[in-house]
Amino acid sequence: MKNKLSVVKVGGNVIEDEKALAVFLTAFAKLDGLKILVHGGGKLATQLATKLGVESKMIDGRRITDAETVDIITMVYGGLANKKIVAQLQAKNINAIGLSGADGDSIQAHKRPVKEIDYGFVGDIDSVNSELISNLLSINLTPIFCALSHDGAGQLLNTNADTIASEIAIGMASTYETTLYYCFEKKGVLMDINDDNSVVKNINTTTYKELLSAGIIADGMLPKLHNCFHALNHTVKKVCLGDVTMLDKNTELFTTLTL
Repeated sequence: MKNKLSVVKVGGNVIEDEKALAVFLTAFAKLDGLKILVHGGGKLATQLATKLGVESKMIDGRRITDAETVDIITMVYGGLANKKIVAQLQAKNINAIGLSGADGDSIQAHKRPVKEIDYGFVGDIDSVNSELISNLLSINLTPIFCALSHDGAGQLLNTNADTIASEIAIGMASTYETTLYYCFEKKGVLMDINDDNSVVKNINTTTYKELLSAGIIADGMLPKLHNCFHALNHTVKKVCLGDVTMLDKNTELFTTLTL
């Protein structure tokens, strides 16, 4: 029987709010069993870029990552955000280790090819070093991944944190019974965007298609749900979406996705 593993991705709105982050990390620390955390930090990176006089360029919510911006997101994702999380988890008796994809060759990617838009130094993932991650888990370390990968030739790459979480969950699913959690500010997928309690509790492939055709799932939720079903189609057991209360085993108001 496989050991259980939770892969949790926390959204940027939580990262930039110290009180919300403290609440989240308390809930994460209480999660039973083995766990991995994935985080971004885009809003913090934008704030630092503004202070440094560097313009942040976004297209459809995605950051254009030039050479200057790579330096800034490395400072924020791999430095400030990551180490604050690691330090706070140590205070909660979680022996955390902060990682980028370059550390231990844990996440290798290639620079996204230019089609209609040149996103710059943005990475699309090629491989996850599941053996390394398993070794860390086996010595009771909790990996904390930031949203950086590398190309194997010395270049760091900005990589979507939702995608990193999905690919790590897939990479670990052959060894562990893996559940992927996307923790953000909403309670889950909502039937009515103006009603925070109108949560669709269970979504499978059939209901997903129905919600898509009805326009219930749209905009920023589309890529998130794509990552969810990508993980499910690659042997991740289940995927859950919701706010921090989702991590409490007594909570029922969140979305669970299965095939």
